[in-house]
Amino acid sequence: MTASAPDPDTAPDPDADRDAPDTDRDPGAVPPVELSARARAVLALERRPWAGPGAKERAIREELGISPVRYFQLLNALIEDERALREDPVTVNRLRRLKEERRGRR
Repeated sequence: MTASAPDPDTAPDPDADRDAPDTDRDPGAVPPVELSARARAVLALERRPWAGPGAKERAIREELGISPVRYFQLLNALIEDERALREDPVTVNRLRRLKEERRGRR
């Protein structure tokens, strides 16, 4: 008895659902949307160490072209975004801890 090779027309394609969402767990799953370039830039800026508060505000204006107030509005929204957590878990978790500490002091 000789073993025959699987029929290529009926064999499952191992790469068929590599990029597809995992619908076994969540039937309504959609592929995650990536963060915008500006959101990534905000996280990158927040990751950097700063010599003083003036240096950070200057970098926000020069590198991102937005006011520090707008920067912190974007940052506060980002730390609640699961995409940001996937992108930069260390920074987002640090910011979440700081936010909780501040909330606890009030």
